[in-house]
This record gives sequence, C-alpha cells and structure tokens, in this order.
Amino acid sequence: MNPLDLLPGGTPALLATTVAVFVLAGVVKGVVGLGLPTISMAMLALVMAPAQAAALLIVPSLITNLWQARPLPTFGQILRRIGAMQAGVCVGTLAGALWLGAPSGHWASVCLGLALIAYAAWGLLGSPPAVPPQHEQALGAVVGAITGVITAATGVFVIPAVPYLQALNLGKDGLIQAMGISFTVSTIALAAGLWLNGGYNAGAASASMLMLLPALIGMALGQWLRNKLSARTFKLCFMISLALLGAYQAVQGWTA
Repeated sequence: MNPLDLLPGGTPALLATTVAVFVLAGVVKGVVGLGLPTISMAMLALVMAPAQAAALLIVPSLITNLWQARPLPTFGQILRRIGAMQAGVCVGTLAGALWLGAPSGHWASVCLGLALIAYAAWGLLGSPPAVPPQHEQALGAVVGAITGVITAATGVFVIPAVPYLQALNLGKDGLIQAMGISFTVSTIALAAGLWLNGGYNAGAASASMLMLLPALIGMALGQWLRNKLSARTFKLCFMISLALLGAYQAVQGWTA
C-alpha cells in the first residue's frame, strides 16, 4: 500500500511533515523522558484535524511507553500506588469521548492550546507539594478522571497526571516507570475513545504503525543527545516553545 494513501490529504509534503514531527517528538522523549504525544499533537494539529493527529500517535506512544513501563520486578509495586489513578484515567477518557466526541473543530484547538500552556507552566515552575499517603488513592482517582477528560478533548495526557506522579516522591526510576504505566493506560483509553467515535479504524492503525519507526529513530537520537547536551537547558527551551505554540493554538481556535 502506498504510504500516502494512509494519511489524510495524502500528499508527499504532508507525509514528510508528519515523519519529521514524529522524529522531533521522539528526540524530545529521548532527552527528557516524556513529550512524544504532546509535541506530536501540538505540531500535527497545525496541518490536520486533532482527531486524525490523535489517531496517528497511538502506536508510537503505546510501544515507547510500554518500553518505559519496565522493569517487571517493580511494576506491581508502582501499579498499586497509582492503580486508582489509572482507573480514573479510563473512566474519564471514555466518558469524555462519549460526552465530547472526537477532538475536532475550533474548540479542540483552544483546549489543546490551554493544555500545552498548562504543561509548559508545570515544567517551568517546578515541583508540586508531596501528596499525603492516606490521600493517594482518592486524589489519584480524581486526577486520573480529570486527565482522562483532557485526553479525550485534546489527545494530550500529561496534565494533571505528571505533576501528580511527581508529587508521589517515587524516586527518579520510579517516576519514569510510573509515567510509562500511566501513559500506556492513557494511550489505550484514547484509542478506545477514538474507536467509539469512529476515529480509529484499520486505516488509522496502519498510518499510526507507519509512524513508529520515525519515533524510535528520534528516541535513539534523543538518548544520544542527552549525553551531549544539558537536559535542563533543553527542557527550558522546549517548555518555552511549547507555551508559545499552545498560546498560538488557543488564540487561533478562539478567533477562527
């Protein structure tokens, strides 16, 4: 099958742009450990409908996050800490998909822009306060549900999930694994929500599979760059750029 037939619009320029976006998103994830769906949605929403962009990120996001969810010996321990949050993510995403429909139209651009700004603000302003252990399950379920609704509306599943996970004081390796678990669950829930709204079919899955290789190449390059660059400086530039892009998306959607 011609790869151009798998993309909405089907032009060589669109294919080249989409591949470049996933390479860039992979680089970001390779350097800072997250950001593949965020940067993919942010950039692809400029050239295609948000629902189409969300469908493209399913396979690259799922495979890279399954890899990040290792190692198995600590998987169960981390999952017990964040299990209520994952249940909330599933409920919130599916409820949001049924309530809001697939991400589309100007409101989706506004929501995506605001989500990107919130994500960038979290990255720039620092760590949230610690969560008391006795409140982890209840607060996790609420955070998960909110994250799920935002995921259904925008295709971005980092806010408020990542700040909450950071507040659990899981340690560096535990945080990376917890994000991998949470992002995997969010990706599966997003795919289910898109399927419920008719936005994820065999063609969309094939197009998403096509983007796996560029994402993996980008991740490998990002991991190489992580040893050459200051991760702090890179993250600062990345967050500022994301905030500006989010502001552009929000204004564009609001004034359209």
